[in-house]
Amino acid sequence: MTFPKLDPTGLWLGRIERPGIGPCVVTLRDGQVIDITSKTAPTVRDILERDDAADYVRTVPGEALGEPDQGHQWLAPCDLQAIKACGVTFAGSMVERVIEEQAAGDPAMAKAIRGRIGERIGDSLSNIVPGSEAAAQVKAALISEGLWSQYLEVGIGPDAEVFSKVQVLSSVGFGADVGLHPISTWNNPEPEVVLAVTSRGETKGATLGNDVNLRDVEGRSALLLSKAKDNNASCAIGPMIRLFGDGFNLDDVRKADLTLTVTGPDGFVLNGSSSMAQISRDPMDLVKQTIGRHHQYPDGFMLFLGTLFAPTQDRETSGGGFTHKLGDIVTIANDQLGALINTVRLSTECPEWRFGASHLMRNLARRGLI
Repeated sequence: MTFPKLDPTGLWLGRIERPGIGPCVVTLRDGQVIDITSKTAPTVRDILERDDAADYVRTVPGEALGEPDQGHQWLAPCDLQAIKACGVTFAGSMVERVIEEQAAGDPAMAKAIRGRIGERIGDSLSNIVPGSEAAAQVKAALISEGLWSQYLEVGIGPDAEVFSKVQVLSSVGFGADVGLHPISTWNNPEPEVVLAVTSRGETKGATLGNDVNLRDVEGRSALLLSKAKDNNASCAIGPMIRLFGDGFNLDDVRKADLTLTVTGPDGFVLNGSSSMAQISRDPMDLVKQTIGRHHQYPDGFMLFLGTLFAPTQDRETSGGGFTHKLGDIVTIANDQLGALINTVRLSTECPEWRFGASHLMRNLARRGLI
């Protein structure tokens, strides 16, 4: 896969696997990959925790490794951070979660349910501020009609859904395979903006993510969320974190438009999008609901902000909707954040995750970095 052309004015932070060495922290300068791993900051976590993170990445000496496409194995651009995700943050996807729940994970039933309740709860929720008096009134009305759902609770109620997506260091990066649990027959990609947040709750930058979603598993029961979300290679992040500064900030995240393309081995093409301008909760509200006196993250965290995208386009059978086929190539892109490209496999066919925090610490110790 061709590595995307990233904005040369941006300040980029990422990771690659160097053969015979191990994971290395890199940036981009003048079109070159620069290894900036050092005793001062041997991990991405250490760099982001610095007060001068942006200046450090801009000026720290490093080793030039050639252009981004010169055979580098790109890793997820985070390392010791927890991987957290917010769900049901857009009215459109919220409706689809309700439909999944009502259909109990059956895509054939979903089309009929969509037609029955879509008009009654769809656009009417899009301008409601979660947790407001107006939201409480809608909640009461939906309960009286027998349409209330746990997804609507987190969509328009006071508390956001924030869950642990996958384990530390288990995310895959640009060009890697992403995995579907083999029990799933109804699933889709979820294109999202992912924030890089420090242990102090400071948002230092953003990147792209694919929160691979098993619609049938979660649709059967929300208590299966972990089984639906946390599987081998089920989380992709990348290509690199763009640090705030140099003309890029949180307001750019708030108005970011993401495009998604799925190109199948069968010739099928799905095009979708997700506009952050339509999010129901401000990104900083989601950060504050994740970290605070109630919950600490000593190594910081990466926060998926949710998606507007919920595909209903039929792929094979009428009413069957969209689901992945093995070999699908998923491209999530944004003008300011680049493109995250991955190939869909079964989780049981993706390389097993064998490199955890203890392995990283031993590797850094052998290299004299800690």
